[in-house]
Amino acid sequence: MKKITVINGPNLNFLGIREKSVYGSKDYNGLVEMIKETADSLNIEVDVFQSNSEGEIIDKIQQCYFDKVDGIIINPGAYTHYSYAIRDAIASVNIKTIEIHISNIYEREEFRHVSVIEPVCVQQIYGKGLDGYIIALEKIVSL
Repeated sequence: MKKITVINGPNLNFLGIREKSVYGSKDYNGLVEMIKETADSLNIEVDVFQSNSEGEIIDKIQQCYFDKVDGIIINPGAYTHYSYAIRDAIASVNIKTIEIHISNIYEREEFRHVSVIEPVCVQQIYGKGLDGYIIALEKIVSL
């Protein structure tokens, strides 16, 4: 059974509260439930993690190495645009990683158009809403 870790960055715990026109009305617990149901249907083990702290996200990425995780799906939130530390952590563990964003970052503010994370990922998924997580799970299983 493949082991996948889903990492959600800052403010994703506020799904259903923040900017519903951008992120929708489903709350974070609903997202986690959707991810776990999809993982069950794909016969994969999934660990879902969320933190507003860059250091905790880096610690989780590094723990994936020791836990022999088969794949990482990460929504780094605002860290996407400037966290070379998260980028370097992903590069160092040598685990296939998919970067995901609920909104289309290329149709939003200009500062969101740059991802320092994307070059060390096998794919970037954006603008698919919460369904992007399902797409990412299906894709990571096929890698």
